[in-house]
Amino acid sequence: MDNFVFENPTKLIFGKDQIEALRKEVPQYGNKVLIVYGGGSVKRNGLLDQVKTELEAVNASAFELGGVEPNPRVTTVNKGADICKKENIDLILAVGGGSVIDCAKTIAAAAKYDGDAWDLVTRKAIPTEALPLGVVLTLAATGSEMNSGAVITNWETNEKYGWGSPLLFPKFSILDPQNTYTVPKDQTVYGIVDMMSHVLEQYYFHSPNSPLQERLCESVMQTVIETAPKLINDLQNYEYRETILYCGTMALNNMIRMGTKGDWGTHNLEHAVSAVYDIPHGGGLAILFPNWLKYTLDQGLKQTKQLAIRVFNVNPEGKSDRDIALEGIEKLRAFWDSIGAPSTLREYNINDEKLELMVDRAMANGPFGGFATLDRKDVAAIYKMAL
Repeated sequence: MDNFVFENPTKLIFGKDQIEALRKEVPQYGNKVLIVYGGGSVKRNGLLDQVKTELEAVNASAFELGGVEPNPRVTTVNKGADICKKENIDLILAVGGGSVIDCAKTIAAAAKYDGDAWDLVTRKAIPTEALPLGVVLTLAATGSEMNSGAVITNWETNEKYGWGSPLLFPKFSILDPQNTYTVPKDQTVYGIVDMMSHVLEQYYFHSPNSPLQERLCESVMQTVIETAPKLINDLQNYEYRETILYCGTMALNNMIRMGTKGDWGTHNLEHAVSAVYDIPHGGGLAILFPNWLKYTLDQGLKQTKQLAIRVFNVNPEGKSDRDIALEGIEKLRAFWDSIGAPSTLREYNINDEKLELMVDRAMANGPFGGFATLDRKDVAAIYKMAL
């Protein structure tokens, strides 16, 4: 394996009825809190009121920024940063899923930056400080509750990029599976695809002698595959929600990738699609990942064969390595189909009309992919496969 340093400072508070932990955590950072949330579900299900009650109990003043988009916009980030500067906010509290957390992370840095938040996302400026951030998670998907990365969209320029900083680790994250009960089926499915995709991105690496990392990735995927169909048919089952919630966090808190470097090319491919068409991130990944696996099969034959046998129980007897790997890819596709994920871009009314624009956005920083490097012709070919 490669040399590595691991550090994750996020305090994870996991389990039933943990919202009261806010009374202990919030006062450590101050008494002026900006609550960041999305489209209003946290209002309808009463969670926002619960959060406010806990803040009132410690005499904290609450300010609000609602309406964070599923692909969070830099314009919303700038609004939040303006509130922080005007009101001298002490702590940002993200109440929602990955999009809300990503927006809140970027607000935390932008609040301490004299300029447009897009400078930070595009790395024209490097943050030197950030406001502290807390999380009350409502969706099992991105793992943003326990990492230092964020993805932000500039809708005016049709650009969407991931960025990050060690300053952006949440100080604490409260994960109560009950707060995911009201997540509808389609969003639950997108979250399942997203967390599996995170693991797959980390499964493809060139670092030698890393058998435990492979097994960790496989165990997370196997657990999701065992649990997801049950959850889809019983959306308010605590045990299923609990398992999937934990899998989502473990999929992207850097624990399963210590000493290795993954690929992350498929995420870049998807970011370009949703920057142009504003589709759900998990939906885009469900479409693109099997096509990436097929396109890069020559480079990834060893890993994909291993994935097929260990995770999807493909019987290798009498089959070539390539046939085993292809059967594994088809089983992945079939699994995602079985839980209701999309399989083609046309399901989102996407054709080749803006294919060149998507390719341009994907290639904004040149060839990419830590395992299988993709250039312009590769990107175009995978998009065409996905149509």
